[in-house]
Amino acid sequence: QVQLVESGGGLVQAGGSLRLSCAASGRTSSSYTMSWFRQAPGKEREFVAAISWSGANTYYADSVKGRFTISRDNVKNMVYLQMNNLEPEDTAVYYCAAKPRTKGGLSRNEYDYDYWGQGTQVTVSS
Repeated sequence: QVQLVESGGGLVQAGGSLRLSCAASGRTSSSYTMSWFRQAPGKEREFVAAISWSGANTYYADSVKGRFTISRDNVKNMVYLQMNNLEPEDTAVYYCAAKPRTKGGLSRNEYDYDYWGQGTQVTVSS
């Protein structure tokens, strides 16, 4: 079992930056592939970024590539999402998710993930 708690959301103007954090507790976070997903009002949850257990490999949705960076610190059991050049279309609740690394590599499929945080709201004003 692993528990995930997101933080760092807020209100920002278009073009601004935010850094989301996900604190993992329970089993060693390095055993898990970690990802960020988001869900905008009236829309389905969508994949944002994923990072392998070692941090060596990352994977991004096309909509955020070049603007967002996912990283992790396995000593601190933290995962981060640095979001730059934010757009109003990035407004959503952002969720941290984890899946055991034994279940395969990086995935954009939310059903592959076993553990989820409660989410943090990001609002980008135009």
